[in-house]
Amino acid sequence: MIDPGKALILFGIITAVLALFFLPKYGLTDRWKRASRGMQRVLIEDALKHIFDCEYKNIHCTTESIAGTLLIPTDQSAELLTRLATMGLLSTNDNGVHLTADGRSYALRVIRVHRLWERYLADETSVPPTEWHASAELAEHTLTPAETEALAAQIGNPHFDPHGDPIPTPTGEIPPKQGRSLLSLSGGEFAVVTHIEDEPETVFAQLTAQGLYVGMQVMMIERSNERVRFAANGEEIVLAPLLANNLTVAPITEEEPRITAPLSPLSSLSVGDEARVLSISKAMRGHQRRRLMDLGVVPGTVIRAEMKSASGDPTAYNIRGALVALRRQHAEMIFIQKQ
Repeated sequence: MIDPGKALILFGIITAVLALFFLPKYGLTDRWKRASRGMQRVLIEDALKHIFDCEYKNIHCTTESIAGTLLIPTDQSAELLTRLATMGLLSTNDNGVHLTADGRSYALRVIRVHRLWERYLADETSVPPTEWHASAELAEHTLTPAETEALAAQIGNPHFDPHGDPIPTPTGEIPPKQGRSLLSLSGGEFAVVTHIEDEPETVFAQLTAQGLYVGMQVMMIERSNERVRFAANGEEIVLAPLLANNLTVAPITEEEPRITAPLSPLSSLSVGDEARVLSISKAMRGHQRRRLMDLGVVPGTVIRAEMKSASGDPTAYNIRGALVALRRQHAEMIFIQKQ
């Protein structure tokens, strides 16, 4: 005869196990289904982004290119394209795959979130540039339309992300691709960097490690199949052509002064010396830039290096009668003319 107590315990264990797996909303089965649907949505949105990027850059999009970008097998990429076609988001013909109007609208919504989030990170946080893209990859799949527009309003409805990519409008408008590769410049020709490609991340990391940023003035020195030599804000940089091709530039205006010698940063000032501020690097953004300007660091201001800390960083500067401590990383973005 079965012990009623043991039977009750066994029944309780079975009930708990069934609840763990099948309880609505909180059970593992429902959670797995929601996670699976979320993963599928991410794949769909990433695929739409890739196809739009190909069309925007006039590059042929293939099953293989989607598989490589999304890091999925080719057969799964083919299945994904079939699903997108079934959803009415893309069409296929002899020239490859193309977004429908609905597919393009969907892709631009995702891209808008991504680029707004990168702009927010650049202007309002201290997150380093090499981490912007990965963070935006997560935000683009989670922010709601209302949250997206609130974010846009918070940061002033910007038109470009920190890499120089245009941010689609809420109605899906985006300007055509402009500018040309750095490799198109002739020797002695001046231009300004308007875009730095942020994918793949390893390439972007190498470019930012060279101190390159959107808004920087460049002058071509020498270009060959082996290397590209150019001056960036007057300082010589050498890149492999493969890396240099990730920089987009535009001609500078006739009125804009040409930078022919390296700019001196405030960090080069010795204790007791004075200098006049020429400009603040465009790589200094958001609240950090506003803080410097509030402190009086504007073109024409005379700054005197007063003392260094025991470790050598930060340094105390006399700015308009006030003693202000600045770390080297910030002082390097303030360009000066020594007195």
